[in-house]
Amino acid sequence: MQTRFTVPTRGPGLTEITNQVADWVRQTGRDGLLTLFIQHTSASLLVQENADPEVQTDLNAYFARLVPPTTDPAMSYLTHTYEGPDDMPAHIKAALLPVSLSIPVTAGRMALGTWQGIYVFEHRTASHRRNVMAHFSG
Repeated sequence: MQTRFTVPTRGPGLTEITNQVADWVRQTGRDGLLTLFIQHTSASLLVQENADPEVQTDLNAYFARLVPPTTDPAMSYLTHTYEGPDDMPAHIKAALLPVSLSIPVTAGRMALGTWQGIYVFEHRTASHRRNVMAHFSG
């Protein structure tokens, strides 16, 4: 069973998709494995804490500091700059972070921990519509 989730983002940061995915998986009512894959090279997928929003703020700040835009003098060695100063840094972040996730499913429920949620991590400065493919096998 497969589906695609289209996720609107609001620029850099994490957008939670846990409920959308859980609703879809719940329809199966079965045990199995959920695989998620983001169809973009400038965004990532994460399983991360969903209780304290400061975690998301700090993650975004950390990766912005780790890989700043190409306008930062420390990034002057980058050559892929024609799509904007945020584009190549977004590709680097996506290379460092997962673009796919595997989550066990028991009786139609994802086996996430108490404070875990599923997020699209947008690395570009502008809003985008990101596609996440979901495959359930069980």
